[in-house]
Amino acid sequence: MEREKLGSRLGFILLSAGCAIGIGNVWKFPYVAGQNGGAIFILIYLFFLVVLGIPVMTMEFSMGRAAKRSCAKMYDELEPKGSKWHHHSKFAIAGNYLLMMFYTTVAGWMLKYFVDMATGRLDFSTPETVAAHFTAMNQDPWTLVFFMGLVVAIGFGVCALGLQNGLERITKWMMLALLAIMVVLAVNSLFLDGAQEGLAFYLLPSWSRFQEAGALNVIVAAMNQAFFTLSLGIGAMAIFGSYIDKDHALMGESINVALLDTFVAITAGLIIIPACFAYNVEVSAGPSLIFITLPNLFHNMPLGRLWGALFFVFMSFAALSTVLAVFENILSSTMELFGWSRKKACLVNLVVVFVLSLPCALGFNVLENIAPLGAGTTILDFEDFLVSNIMLPLGSLVFVLFCTWSQGWGWEAFQKEANTGQGAQVKPWMKNYCRYVLPCVILVVFVLGLVPFLA
Repeated sequence: MEREKLGSRLGFILLSAGCAIGIGNVWKFPYVAGQNGGAIFILIYLFFLVVLGIPVMTMEFSMGRAAKRSCAKMYDELEPKGSKWHHHSKFAIAGNYLLMMFYTTVAGWMLKYFVDMATGRLDFSTPETVAAHFTAMNQDPWTLVFFMGLVVAIGFGVCALGLQNGLERITKWMMLALLAIMVVLAVNSLFLDGAQEGLAFYLLPSWSRFQEAGALNVIVAAMNQAFFTLSLGIGAMAIFGSYIDKDHALMGESINVALLDTFVAITAGLIIIPACFAYNVEVSAGPSLIFITLPNLFHNMPLGRLWGALFFVFMSFAALSTVLAVFENILSSTMELFGWSRKKACLVNLVVVFVLSLPCALGFNVLENIAPLGAGTTILDFEDFLVSNIMLPLGSLVFVLFCTWSQGWGWEAFQKEANTGQGAQVKPWMKNYCRYVLPCVILVVFVLGLVPFLA
C-alpha cells in the first residue's frame, strides 16, 4: 500500500507546529514567565530553543523522512544490521499513548470550560464561585469522562477521514483560526486600562527582577521550557517528516516550526499578562491561572463572557492540535505494526486510548486517594512526570546519539538527509556540538527534572 503524503508544505508546518503548540505554550509559558521575571526569561528561553530544541527537531524530522516510517518501524530502516536501536521504538510508542492518557483529560477541561463560558453555566460573579466551579467539575467523574471521551472521539474521527482530507485539512483550518483568535485576544488585552505596566513587565528586561527570581532558577526554567515545548523524543515529529518530500532542507523547516511555536507562546503571554496587570491579578498564579484566575478577570471585562468563550476556544484548539498530531503517530505505528487499515486502526485505538485515559479522568474523584508522587498529587501528575521528565529527555538523547554516532545512523547520513532541499543547512562545524555538547545538555535537563522528586 502506497504511503500517504501531506498535500502541502503549509500543512506540514502547521501540523508539526500544532503538535508542538499545546497547553505548555498557552497555559504554562505565561505563568512561568511571570514567576521568572518576564523579559530576561524569554531571552534565555529563545537561546535554549535555538541551541537545544531546533537541532533535536531537525534530527527527528530527518529520521522520519529518510525512513518513510513511523517511530514503530523507523529504526528498522535506518539502523546498522545487528544493532539494537529499534528497541527504543517500543518506548516511543508507549510515550505517545502515555501522553494521551492524561492530555485527553486536560483537553476535555478546555472544551468543558468553553461550553460553560458560552452558555452562562460558569458563574463568575465572585472568586469563590469560580473556584468552586473548577472543584465541582473535577469531583464529577461523569463530566470528566464524558469530555475526555469527546476529545478522543473527535481526534480519531478527524484522523479516520484520511491524512489530507481529515488531519491536514482540519488542522490547517483550526491552526489558522487559533492564530486569528490569539491576535484578537492579544489586541483586546493590550488596550485595557493599565495594560501598559504588564506589557513593560513582559517585554522590557529587568535585572532586578532577574536577581529577585534567582539567576539559576530563571536559567533552569527557561531551559526546561525550551526543551519540553516542542514535544521531542517520542517520534511525534518524525511522523510528519515521513509524510513530506525532499524539496526543503529540514533545519529550515525546524526553524519555521519553532518560530510558530514561539509566536504562540509569547502571544499567549500578551493575552494574559497585560490583562492580569490591568485587573491587579497575580501573574505567577501557577496552573490555577487558567481556570480560576482568568475567569475572574473576564468577569471584570466589558463583554467578558464573549472574551472568555473565545479564550477557551483558543485553548481547546491548542489542546486538540496536539491530540490530533499524536493520534496520527499512534495510528501510523499500529497500521505499520499490524497491517491494519486507517479506519480499523482508528476504531481499535479509540477504544484503547479511551480505556487508558480513564485512570486520569477518575484520578480527581473516584481514584483521588491514589497519590503516586506523594500527598496532594494525582494520577495525572504521575503520568505527566513519566512523559515530561523521563521519556521526552531520554528519547531525545537516543535520537541525538543515533544521528551522531557511527554505531547508529551516523552524522554523514543524517547531515545528507537534513540538507536535501532548499533552506537552512546543517553545517559541518555543528558535528562536535551535536555529538558531545548536546547530549550533555539533555542529560542536565533530565537530571534537573528528577531532582524535585528525589529530594
